[in-house]
Amino acid sequence: MEAQNMEVATLVQKITGLHAAIAKLPSLSPSPDVDALFTALVTACVPASPVDVTKLGPEAQEMREDLIRLCSDAEGRLEAHYSDVLNAFDNPLDHLDRFPYFSNYINLSKLEHELLLRCIPGLAPSRVAFVGSGPLPFSSLVLAARHLPSTRFDNYDRCAAANGRARKLVRADKDLRARMSFHTVDVADLTDELGEYDVVFLAALVGMAAEDKAKVVAHLGKHMADGAALVVRSAHGARGFLYPIVDPEDIRRGGFDVMTVHHPEGEVINSVIIARKVDAGGNGLQNGHSHALGAVPMVVSQPCKMEANTLEKSEEMAKKELAF
Repeated sequence: MEAQNMEVATLVQKITGLHAAIAKLPSLSPSPDVDALFTALVTACVPASPVDVTKLGPEAQEMREDLIRLCSDAEGRLEAHYSDVLNAFDNPLDHLDRFPYFSNYINLSKLEHELLLRCIPGLAPSRVAFVGSGPLPFSSLVLAARHLPSTRFDNYDRCAAANGRARKLVRADKDLRARMSFHTVDVADLTDELGEYDVVFLAALVGMAAEDKAKVVAHLGKHMADGAALVVRSAHGARGFLYPIVDPEDIRRGGFDVMTVHHPEGEVINSVIIARKVDAGGNGLQNGHSHALGAVPMVVSQPCKMEANTLEKSEEMAKKELAF
């Protein structure tokens, strides 16, 4: 226990130093200094760690919350930059490998798709919503092109400029242009539309504070169709310094049956929570079997053979098939 406490204290000290350096940057737009600091941050946070960021002291919690905001800002600027780079080509989708974290999105999207099929066998969604798609909607692009080739994708983001960039990315691809749409709207303003989707993906940085995320989930639970799936991106361990951690109980209280919570290792940073909207009578579907909402089983998926195979195959695929 003492060794673990020392490990956590050393990690928090390191993250605190990186936060201070990042906070002093004159800009979070891509640059050698920005890239170096965020690479150091990710390198420090990715390895397995005994830290529980939800139990840190007030000062460390304040630092973590500000660091997540800085990460969000930097990520948005990075994606906008590379969206502009890609849109300079006649067919942007032929050059997606220029984005430094493209293989990460391939791995994450493949993992999410396999988890969905594991939780809901035979799932073949006709319409999917991605909330918080941003200027470089890699998740929607990868899912639409590689895993759900007949599905319509509605991408939602509050930023009109982000949607404008994203829309240009699919302009040269007739199929994706027909199946992907982009809407400038806050998720809080979506009501009846949410009932039209078989699956809703919630980006990690939509609702960065725990209470804000819980409000978003509750809103989705109020308006999504009974039986529809919800995919929520979260974080675990030290990765909670990079992204908000979602409490599965907040998802359950929002009106969902939590089916699995998966904490990957390796290149995939985000944890994945798969849930399903319960019906009006308070019942959900867990692998085809109804049960009371209050008795939702919590299955925490540790890194498993499926994930190892997923990452191995998708890394190979990323090297051989970087373009659509």
